Amino acid sequence: MTAGPWAIVGLGNPGPRYAGNRHNVGAMVIDELARRTNSTLKSHKARAVAAQARLGMLPGGVPGPSVVLAVPSSYMNESGGPTKALLSFFSIPPERLVVIHDELDIPAGDVRVKLGGGEGGHNGLRSISSSLGTKDYLRVRVGIGRPPGRMDAADYVLRDFGTVERKELPFLLDTAADAVESLVTIGLLDTQQKFHAPS
Repeated sequence: MTAGPWAIVGLGNPGPRYAGNRHNVGAMVIDELARRTNSTLKSHKARAVAAQARLGMLPGGVPGPSVVLAVPSSYMNESGGPTKALLSFFSIPPERLVVIHDELDIPAGDVRVKLGGGEGGHNGLRSISSSLGTKDYLRVRVGIGRPPGRMDAADYVLRDFGTVERKELPFLLDTAADAVESLVTIGLLDTQQKFHAPS
């Protein structure tokens, strides 16, 4: 792996109205990582809130790599502009970008990691791929499951987590934050082996 900082970007929509939505779970994971690293997210000129920190622990108790934790201040479907501006500001290449986002195609409570691939209709990912001109960045996909009955997927992601889900949410955020730490300290393949339950 090349040296240098990582950019960890959690996706969501800005403002209190969206704060508890399923679509904002990526931003919630950033809050958890900021809490773990005693960092405070501050307004950044890249149209994001961001903080610099060291994440995780390397063998021998050495502090993990330096990272930029960030949440775009734009709406989800415009996440690409702030993400590109952050990478440019901190001179971080796309291969050291980790995007955390909600994923309908993964059961609620599960976390998966992958490099590149399609966007699965996710407007935040689509915007980032378009702005960066590549799909080859790491994703931490936080499972929110499929909407019940005939509910439209767009309505489902823009609703708050249900009562039962809210009880599980701290564990989900914890697992997703662990997956991010694992990615930047031990790499993609080892992280996949660690977090992907055998099917």
